[in-house]
Amino acid sequence: MDPMPLLIVDAANVVGSRPDGWWRDRAGAAARLRDTLAPLAGSGVPPELPGPTEVVLVVEGAARGVPAVPGVRVVAAPGSGDDAIVELVGAAADRRRLVVTADRELRGRVGALGAEVRGPRWLHAVI
Repeated sequence: MDPMPLLIVDAANVVGSRPDGWWRDRAGAAARLRDTLAPLAGSGVPPELPGPTEVVLVVEGAARGVPAVPGVRVVAAPGSGDDAIVELVGAAADRRRLVVTADRELRGRVGALGAEVRGPRWLHAVI
């Protein structure tokens, strides 16, 4: 197994978990989330997910133009963000994978592939 765990964040789901006006600027909200995730690349989320950690933010729709920054790879889903997340999880079967989403169907799909799942509340508590 690759010793570096993979943290995959469902941007639409995490951004949408807080009613802070994100719907007025979806790309801006995704960029703010990306920026708060960047420190996790080095530190991870101790004790559950030790660093260093590869952090991937999956964006879709109006947030597709959000660029990567050091520490956070941004994947612009060509269609469904859920499908892109499932592909990422499947492609990294030899690594520890933790997906952040509250989407019940997505949780089941990635869980069936061996990924761990946490909800947006867990992530908001650590960033």
